[in-house]
Amino acid sequence: MTKINKEQEKKNKIEEKENRGEQKKILEQKQHTESEKQAEEKQHTKKKHISYKAKYEEVQDRYLRLSAEFDNYRKRTLREKADLTKFASEGVLLSLLPVIDDFDRAMASLPGHEECKSYVEGISLIYNKIKDFLKQNGVEEMKVLHQTFDPDLHDAVTKIPAQEDDLKGKIVDVLQKGYFLKGKVLRHAKVVIGE
Repeated sequence: MTKINKEQEKKNKIEEKENRGEQKKILEQKQHTESEKQAEEKQHTKKKHISYKAKYEEVQDRYLRLSAEFDNYRKRTLREKADLTKFASEGVLLSLLPVIDDFDRAMASLPGHEECKSYVEGISLIYNKIKDFLKQNGVEEMKVLHQTFDPDLHDAVTKIPAQEDDLKGKIVDVLQKGYFLKGKVLRHAKVVIGE
């Protein structure tokens, strides 16, 4: 081997080492760049995941609210429908109450003569049939005499001095009967209060 060859060989070896070093650096840079890209992708994916999760939770919340709203709507509609069927006859029954009032006055004024007995029986039969009809449809008469005045149930027409102390603030006379329809006030009682 000649000296030139040896030097050439040394140069080649040095160049190879440098090339290997450069290749190693390039490889390391590539790996570093790839790991940065992967980290960026991971970060981007994480942000996307968080964004999708937030959107999912928002949609889920909206769904639950709409579901609850619809359920409330359905219940309210069913309740209104039940009330409508329960109180649909309210107008007709309310218009029958003056007829009952007239029958009450007629029954109170009927004489007890023997010759009027058949008339009294006929009127009593009609009166009882109407009262039974009202009862079958959920109409109940209010029992108000000597009860404490309640503005939700009674209309005070006047006040008079009470004959006894325990009747003060209580109902001493009923001018017009009050009625309930299935627990709801159909007509307020018109009353006189003791003071």
